[in-house]
Amino acid sequence: MSSLPYLSPRQEGQVEPWSQEAAHLGRVGTQRVREVATAVPPAEVAQELGVPENALAVVRRRTMLLDGRPVELTDSWYPGAVATGTALADPGRIKGGAVTLLADLGYTVHEAREEIEVRAATVNEAAELALTEEGSVIVLRRTCLTVDQVPFEVSVMVMVPDGRRLRYLLIAS
Repeated sequence: MSSLPYLSPRQEGQVEPWSQEAAHLGRVGTQRVREVATAVPPAEVAQELGVPENALAVVRRRTMLLDGRPVELTDSWYPGAVATGTALADPGRIKGGAVTLLADLGYTVHEAREEIEVRAATVNEAAELALTEEGSVIVLRRTCLTVDQVPFEVSVMVMVPDGRRLRYLLIAS
């Protein structure tokens, strides 16, 4: 998996990246929105978003499915100042996806910071992802920033490790 397609706005009629990546492998990638809510984010998310610890943010919780099987739990957090009153705060899918909507609002990804961790799944994660309680997960935390270094999205992705390959390209400036 490469992060770049997930950070780029989509053109009209273009398939969303998860479906496109799965189709390239001859598989079917879909997603289900589990919840959209306004809530206080975990302290580390609030810190990455640059909001006060008790500030409200919008969270979109999704389950990514591959051939109908859950393979990833994604919680994407947006500061209230960015998301309130937009489709980010509404339940259901967003036409063109969140990245496209954010770009239309003036928030395009200039820099993305990613952190990867491998750890044991929690009981809830194991149940959602159909893992054994002793199963491991890959956690990818991504913070998206504008050209002015303003953070506008923090996503926490909890993935099954089977079949995952993370690929990075680093370019020295």
